[in-house]
Amino acid sequence: MSGLQIRGLTLELGARANPTRILRGIDIDVPARSITGLAGESGSGKTMTGLAVMGLQPAGSRLGGTIAFEGTRGRVENLLDLRPRAMNSLRGRDIAMIFQDPTASLHPMITIERQLTDGMRHHLRVSGREATERALGLLERVKVPDPATALKKYPHQFSGGQLQRIAIAIALASQPSVLIADEPTTALDVTVQAGILRLLRELCDSLDLAILLVTHDLGVMSALADTVTVMRYGEVVEHGDRYQVIREPRSEYTRSLIDALPQVPAPDAPPSSRMDTD
Repeated sequence: MSGLQIRGLTLELGARANPTRILRGIDIDVPARSITGLAGESGSGKTMTGLAVMGLQPAGSRLGGTIAFEGTRGRVENLLDLRPRAMNSLRGRDIAMIFQDPTASLHPMITIERQLTDGMRHHLRVSGREATERALGLLERVKVPDPATALKKYPHQFSGGQLQRIAIAIALASQPSVLIADEPTTALDVTVQAGILRLLRELCDSLDLAILLVTHDLGVMSALADTVTVMRYGEVVEHGDRYQVIREPRSEYTRSLIDALPQVPAPDAPPSSRMDTD
């Protein structure tokens, strides 16, 4: 099965004699046709794990372990062994990433059409006309209104939710098999969040994607992920099926994250018997 298999992933910064250990031996499977959730508080190492997969770790950092990648073309490689040129050919083509803030990941002075088609023309070697046709289809797929007009616009002319859909389209433009989504709904309001989450689920199922969903929000995770991995201080503290992790957490840390979620009463719950006497 295509996807990622991360084993013993370590990442260190600073002097070798006294390093700062950011990742401390991470094991995660990210199979195709599945959404693998990676949860944890700020500083847990979850985002750094995604960046390490993309080869975007901080300059001067040291990586250890293996990140085995099997794409749709059948080859298996350890991403940590690849030279920069080989990694550049995979990044965007076979493995793509959606970032938290689409306004930071999209160029403000370049049209949506060019931002969608440049990667396709480079990685897929298609003509400009074919790239534009593919771009229209992608915008339709991610449900951006009036795709033909949207192609001619610039990022500032879209809402936050529409920008995130465009960012997803750009990530999918070169037909990757692995998609890393780093806090893709954090900057959006609740209603827009739900639409983006439904879109990711639909794309995973219809395109056989292997999605690594990075988020601090276990509420988002419980609604979307097939399996959940919880990190703390650069280590995995819990992993399992989402129902098992959410309903019967084994780690005290995971339990504390779940307890911190807002408690919404069920629609058919009886009203409280306590009366306000003030």
